[in-house]
Amino acid sequence: MDTRQWMSILLFISAGLMVAVACLSYRKRHLPVAKTMILIMLGAACYASGYALELLSRSLNEVKLSLHIQYIGIPFVTTLWLYQVIQFTGTGARYRKRLALALFVVPFSVFFAHLTNDWHHLLYERFIPNEAGLIPLYLTVKGPWYWLHTVYNYSALISGIVLSIQMYLRAQPMVRKQISILLLGAVAPMLLNLFFWLGVTVDLTPFGFVISGVAYMWGILRYNLLRLTPLALAKVFETIRDGIVLLDYENRIVSYNRAAETVLPELERTRRRYPVLADEVLSDRPELIARIQAEGTGDVRFPFQKRDVDGISYYHCSLSFIFDTGSIPIGKMLMFNDITELKNNEARLRETARQLSELNAFKDKLFTVMAHEIRDPIALLVSLTELLGDELSDADSEHAELLRELKGQVQSTFYLVDNLLDWYRSQKGKVAFRPAGWNLQQVVRQALMLAGTKAGMKQIRLTEQIGEQLAVMADKEMLDLILRNLLSNGIKYTGIGGEITISAELESESNLVIVRVRDTGVGIDDRTAEMLRLEEPFYKMKTNDDDSTDTRFGLVLTREFVRIHGGSLWFDSVPGKGTTFSFTLPGSDGGQRDYEFGAPDDLNRNATVPGRNAS
Repeated sequence: MDTRQWMSILLFISAGLMVAVACLSYRKRHLPVAKTMILIMLGAACYASGYALELLSRSLNEVKLSLHIQYIGIPFVTTLWLYQVIQFTGTGARYRKRLALALFVVPFSVFFAHLTNDWHHLLYERFIPNEAGLIPLYLTVKGPWYWLHTVYNYSALISGIVLSIQMYLRAQPMVRKQISILLLGAVAPMLLNLFFWLGVTVDLTPFGFVISGVAYMWGILRYNLLRLTPLALAKVFETIRDGIVLLDYENRIVSYNRAAETVLPELERTRRRYPVLADEVLSDRPELIARIQAEGTGDVRFPFQKRDVDGISYYHCSLSFIFDTGSIPIGKMLMFNDITELKNNEARLRETARQLSELNAFKDKLFTVMAHEIRDPIALLVSLTELLGDELSDADSEHAELLRELKGQVQSTFYLVDNLLDWYRSQKGKVAFRPAGWNLQQVVRQALMLAGTKAGMKQIRLTEQIGEQLAVMADKEMLDLILRNLLSNGIKYTGIGGEITISAELESESNLVIVRVRDTGVGIDDRTAEMLRLEEPFYKMKTNDDDSTDTRFGLVLTREFVRIHGGSLWFDSVPGKGTTFSFTLPGSDGGQRDYEFGAPDDLNRNATVPGRNAS
């Protein structure tokens, strides 16, 4: 096997290697850089395989045919490599298409010039048999278009190398390896091509593509050459909102993003001369220098703040080590997360909490004042109106009706204030809950007697339907308030001559007593019912017979006290026919207390409270 055959075999292997690289690149074909790499490798494969066929040629026609194969790739490989570098570096992004058209004008003209060379001889003037040796079979006399293409190719190579070096100086370590591989793939064929111009008759350029193919395959498999371009990495690095400073293993600053300049303005000094030692640039930040120079390989998190004309900025910092593919640290990454807004919000929340605490203290004082300065005078007014009513009943019957109305209003106000204070104590957890067993019938009759005067003014009939032995486990004061509020609301919204009935029954399975307070009043409209079910603490309800309104705050307190007992409160209402409020209390299986309030023997089951008949 002679030299030509060995060289041809090596060139065919080189072409196969470049086809393999093209196949690897095809897997990333959605990336523009990968598409360009496919074209470069296919063009170089045509160059190498065509030159292998030229070495095996026996005649001029075979040499010309092999040149046609070579010129499928020769005019375009260098320009494609330059275009790939442009894609990597992001040069001319706004006018990329026009730049591509301009770059490929000369390569396409060379391609067509070679196809038609036998007519004009602008590329090769003539072919001369090589009598001095076997390689090459024919020597060529170059024409003007060949020299134009040569100058253009070297210009494109130099331009690509300059762009790559500029990107290399700005890139991160991983990206620098990718750029080095691209440079090696282009420089190797160029250096071998220089031997051709130094007098070597054999064109060694295709052999340089063996080095290019190996380098590109190594880069794709080892360093993810086509996965993310330096431009994309640079954009990601620059657009991260957190400030990032990259340091090498000697604690030298090698790179940083724009957000880091906002945190550390002194970094601008390193823009044109990094890497530079961190302690030189950050000499005014001894706390950062101490963190950077600290021993260890674990991540460190610490607070950092900066003062400037706009005030104090707060940052949460993290110092992380960067490792190679093994466990050897090769650098550090210092990250600044701006938490100034969070700190300011925290300060505002603390101020708001302080104001709320002051308002809450004022509310406590207000209710304390109500308990002593408002409730007591109103209680005195209730007593005075009762005394005055007794005297007027005997002396001046003409004003008795007016006095009863006044007495009712004063009592309503007293009950409202009393409810407010009870609700306040329940919200503060100051209400003493002392449950005991009570005879429900006796407790209800007591509540009916207390409400009898107010009901008698409207000739409302009050009745109870409760078994004599039915007992509940309840706090007596809370139960009295629950019944008082439900009766008061029933009387308020029941017309003259109406009826209010309190009934109860025991659910044996759950041992719960269901108490129902049913009236024949105006009922509750849909809008008010919706508000009641939302459990708003304050709401107003408008009656149908007049334009008066009343804040039904007692229902809120009633629901709260029922819940304290472990029960629930609900209602059913038909507008114009009446409302039934129901609530549950735990039944009492043990002993019960009898409440003496008058003459219980006169009150029987289904009894009407004396003096409260509608007639």
